[in-house]
Amino acid sequence: MVDERFGRLHEHLAATAELPLDREATRWVAEAEAVAGDCLDIDSETVRRRRVGHVRDLLSNVDATGHPEGDEHVETARELAAELVREGEDEAGDGNERA
Repeated sequence: MVDERFGRLHEHLAATAELPLDREATRWVAEAEAVAGDCLDIDSETVRRRRVGHVRDLLSNVDATGHPEGDEHVETARELAAELVREGEDEAGDGNERA
């Protein structure tokens, strides 16, 4: 079963699709959305968290979206991604499955 936060991560990024975001932000957010969506179909927790790390890295390229609602969605997605990656690192440090 996939942690519901992976779904929320994807939902926040997908919510930006209809917003008029800056071109540069759109590029990064759209790619992050695609990767986050892929995470929903991955069985391996390790691989899923590694992919969320990629989402986090992609979103680090977005300073602002040019739209207040887009900024909120991206910030929430950043927080979720960071939380999921941090938990994965903590679990790996405890001797659990590694990437």
